[in-house]
Amino acid sequence: MDSVNRPAVWQMVREAAQQLSGEFTYQAIKAKVRSMYGNDINDSSMTCSIVSGAVNHPSRIHYSENKKPRLTDTAYDYLFSTGRGRVVLYQPDKHGVWEIAHAADGALIVRLADGVGDDPAPIADAVDTNDDAYGMFALEAHLRDYLAKKLPKLLGHAAPLTLYRTSDRDGVEFHTDVGPIDILAIGNGDFYVIELKVGRGPDAALGQILRYMGWVKEHLAGDKNVYGIIIASGIGQKLLYAATQVPNVRLMEYDLAVTLRSVALNV
Repeated sequence: MDSVNRPAVWQMVREAAQQLSGEFTYQAIKAKVRSMYGNDINDSSMTCSIVSGAVNHPSRIHYSENKKPRLTDTAYDYLFSTGRGRVVLYQPDKHGVWEIAHAADGALIVRLADGVGDDPAPIADAVDTNDDAYGMFALEAHLRDYLAKKLPKLLGHAAPLTLYRTSDRDGVEFHTDVGPIDILAIGNGDFYVIELKVGRGPDAALGQILRYMGWVKEHLAGDKNVYGIIIASGIGQKLLYAATQVPNVRLMEYDLAVTLRSVALNV
């Protein structure tokens, strides 16, 4: 089909998803889109449309159509995430009515809408809360979004880094042709690729971040510098040694603490 006469990418993704059944992967949607509209559809654009269209995906708030509080009752709300890289068609009567809302601190969040529809208990059937992979994915997403709001101030910088933004999205889970960057930021005119690792940062993280840095240099940075920052709760010795040979990559550790306190109803 002539690319001029094609629908928008999100419409192609929605149409393809509606022709699939049961639980399916991102790759299955992309394969269906390409079978319908040609092999030149950009992979990262399709991933963006999938994430943006999933009513319970915490990262959907980073796309232009989801930048304001609203219920999930528009044409942009058509998928439900069941785990990393897996979705089903969104069914409000089964999955509940979701919303994009303001949290107490004013930030946008994705959550079940209070007082809308029936008992949301069926959510447990769609998302297994004991699924370790999904749980790790959710934790990583929350930490990533927190860091995006509180970007670090680096040595030699007068101010903290700022989130990179385009006309239709921001730099959180910034999709590229070589994978999604956790956070893409700018500072002093240069680009910073930030990768968050829940737990201990693996040695392989260096190769991953270099791949992202190369893409940013080729497609965005031009004559600007590109730096990488790997953030983890612990940095292993292998990664420390490897990073000594890559001066544009910095390693940082974070501390995460939760304090519990007893409460009781006083009557």
